[in-house]
Amino acid sequence: MRIVTLHTRINVDDLFKRIQDNLNTDFFEHRKEHILFETVKTGNAVEIYQNELYEGPLFHIEVDGMYLKIIHNEHYVDDVNSLTIFSILGNLFEGLTDDIRGVEMVQEG
Repeated sequence: MRIVTLHTRINVDDLFKRIQDNLNTDFFEHRKEHILFETVKTGNAVEIYQNELYEGPLFHIEVDGMYLKIIHNEHYVDDVNSLTIFSILGNLFEGLTDDIRGVEMVQEG
């Protein structure tokens, strides 16, 4: 699991909207492939799926105040599409904070 500190409190609805509005467009800009990802809000988390290519969610992102707890599907951590999404998410997370410190990422086991 990775924990991202935003230094700004956010809610799951804001995170969901930001990912839903930007992920597929940004993915196409990076990879030039028409792969559409589904963004689903489940409780206090957002999950990203692509059921035609991957089993289960690629990412589970839980909102906890000013922290995002990210679980990256362990079966696809080296997959180029998954890595591209992780890079896109990093940029989207930067846009969620209004703090000059930006975001900090900690990796846990």
